[in-house]
Amino acid sequence: MLLHRIFAGFLFVLLLSISSCTQTPKKATPDGHSCTPTNTRFSSSESNPDSDADATRAGMVLIPGGRFSMGGDDAQAWRDEFPKHDVLIDSFWMDIHEVTNAQFAQFVSETGYVTTAEKAVDWNELKKSLPPGTPKPDEALLAPASLVFIPSEKPVHLRDVSQWWQWRKGANWRQPEGPGSSIEGKELHPVVHVSWYDAVAYCKWSGKRLPTEAEWEYASRGGIQNAVYTWGNEAIEKGNAKANTWEGSFPYQNKLRDGYYLTAPVQHFNANGYGLYDMSGNVWEWCADLYHEEYYQALEGKITDNPKGPTTSYDSNEPLAEKRVTRGGSFLCHDSYCSGYRNSMRMKTTPDTGSIHTGFRTVADLN
Repeated sequence: MLLHRIFAGFLFVLLLSISSCTQTPKKATPDGHSCTPTNTRFSSSESNPDSDADATRAGMVLIPGGRFSMGGDDAQAWRDEFPKHDVLIDSFWMDIHEVTNAQFAQFVSETGYVTTAEKAVDWNELKKSLPPGTPKPDEALLAPASLVFIPSEKPVHLRDVSQWWQWRKGANWRQPEGPGSSIEGKELHPVVHVSWYDAVAYCKWSGKRLPTEAEWEYASRGGIQNAVYTWGNEAIEKGNAKANTWEGSFPYQNKLRDGYYLTAPVQHFNANGYGLYDMSGNVWEWCADLYHEEYYQALEGKITDNPKGPTTSYDSNEPLAEKRVTRGGSFLCHDSYCSGYRNSMRMKTTPDTGSIHTGFRTVADLN
């Protein structure tokens, strides 16, 4: 665990997992990976709700149950994606696209909900995930804020995430890039700057739930067994643009072959075999599960039935921080740094962390 100073040149104590996605993928070392720094703000006993059988199925597609091999499919896979193991999944409903700004705005309008990024940081909770004796930062730096991507001007060391992440006061789902920005005209873009707690609150309102990590990967594969990507095995840079990802040299040059620098409207790229859009790229998506880097090892040689993830969380980069799984990659993912758009790629961050490239989609049980 390393502390970075990333608030517009001011000192701010944050939990940042400095390890980028550039280590030798299968190397069994204690180093992990993180495409998003974490900012532990406050804890909650919130749990992912069960779905309401009467919840609307509009905008959802039925994912047929089956058996699949879960885990890494190629040499890019990280050690936490191994070993591959067989999983049984019951049929379930899933949103065809990520929750949009318009959908989230309706939720907020009807409930008056205030997101994590719109609240001040709770120092008493934050310090529980920091090394003992960490000094308290100035109160001004505990103001409502969230993580915003700032491109570098030139090549930088990809193990130093502070080169492109900024803790920006006033950044939230309504102002994705901070004060002065807005979501006007982006009603059909995925909502961002949502924490896991925000996503769970939306699920309760909508009568749905977050997908388990296993459900998410099963759905992403679209009925294709052992493929690297949701569309198959063709390299992402081949043929037509397949997803909203970083194209060029990260984090300073984006060639925009896919047409978007930040988020793209949902359903802009082709759907996978199950009719799901943006299972690769656009924004990372929260899953219900806790993250444990050795979880798959406990499943080796077994057939698991609708697994709901580990009972405890552990990331050797930040052993004091409880983390939840995110999946699917984002507009910032690139092979040189974080090929998060692979079916099996696992990401993790604290449930109270929001960022400009994190959103979610919901699922519902069959009955």
